[in-house]
Amino acid sequence: MRASRVSASYGAKVAIAESHLFGGTCVNVGCIPKKLFSYAAHWREEFEVAQAYGWSSSEPRFEWPTLLANKDKEIARLNAVYERALTAVGVEIIRGRATVIDRHTVEINGRRHTAKHILIATGSWPVIPPIEGREHAITSNEAFHLEQLPERALVVGGGYIALEFASIFHGLGVKTTLSYRGHRLLRGFDADLGERIAEEMTHKGLAIHFGGEPASIIKHAHELEVCYSDGPHQRTDLVLFATGRKPVSANLGLEAAGVKLAPDGAIIVDRFSKTSVDSIHAIGDVTNRVNLTPVATAEAMWLARTLFRDEPTPVDHENVPTAVFTDPNLAAVGLSEEKARERHGEVDIYKASFRALKLTLTDKKERTFLKLVVERKSQRVVGAHMVGADAGEIIQGVAIAVKLGATKAQFDATIGIHPTAAEEFVTMREKASS
Repeated sequence: MRASRVSASYGAKVAIAESHLFGGTCVNVGCIPKKLFSYAAHWREEFEVAQAYGWSSSEPRFEWPTLLANKDKEIARLNAVYERALTAVGVEIIRGRATVIDRHTVEINGRRHTAKHILIATGSWPVIPPIEGREHAITSNEAFHLEQLPERALVVGGGYIALEFASIFHGLGVKTTLSYRGHRLLRGFDADLGERIAEEMTHKGLAIHFGGEPASIIKHAHELEVCYSDGPHQRTDLVLFATGRKPVSANLGLEAAGVKLAPDGAIIVDRFSKTSVDSIHAIGDVTNRVNLTPVATAEAMWLARTLFRDEPTPVDHENVPTAVFTDPNLAAVGLSEEKARERHGEVDIYKASFRALKLTLTDKKERTFLKLVVERKSQRVVGAHMVGADAGEIIQGVAIAVKLGATKAQFDATIGIHPTAAEEFVTMREKASS
């Protein structure tokens, strides 16, 4: 989408092949509907908190069909918006699945089209492990279209998709278990974040089964039986696997055209998103670099500048901020403490943990957690991490400072907005460790 629009605005003649809906994973079965579901799941606690502030009403009632219908209406609106945005800049839309014939030719619906440049941006697709009974499980794709909510759900995985759906189901009143074969959630994030989010999710009543890996699924008349490799079986109504995604690169004719793929199917590209064939490029999740929507759109703009504006622009994957829309939210930018020690050696660590002001009139024990990772020698802030309400909104602003190489002294010199959770990022003075 972004590559087509920006390239066309630079004067390129562009056609786009799409066999399904515009907007990709993010708009249709990813970021947008996931965030809408996350909002819905948070309302239950908001109603509870409101009572401490003097608001009272009848017992709130949740209707899953209403949420689904409103979500579908919004996604349809976005699909139309994206299609209009393409045609407005002169992009030709070709409905169908494209396959690469050679370095300058693709085939769509039996018709061949030639171009100076070919861009592959086919994304990725969720996978379910090859266990017995896997056909009885679903992925995040199907979770957005469930006809009815289950009473019980098992979510398998320890990454952000698994945690988000576990929080969504739990928040909507489903008795939810999160099963992860490891012993710390969110591999790749700062260790403190994985530990803190597990504590908070557990305190809210969500069950977490560490060290658990389903070996098979048995379908009974009215329930599913999940057989673990490490212990007792579990009975549930729904099993959702969020254990990984695979680049969509198969049966596109890439290998025959000379495009090299990694063992996992990812298209191998250089820092300008060029494949092993000069005229063929690839961006987004199909390259399995940093699999986030804003990163894919940035890669698209960098590529358009390189190809059609004579401004060779390499990708920049440093200090990419990201958020996990669990309950509570989690967000980070820059290096984890572990990665910072590997890269820089000596670092200073600052931490803050507190009960949010909003919750002080309630009996809720949720705690907000903030962490700064500072390179000792230069005193640059190389990592900022948070668990708490609106963490994504807060880290987005902090990300600007981290990207610009701000020092701890510059953070300290910034006046905080009081009373907010965000002000803690500029008021932490005591080192937690070095």
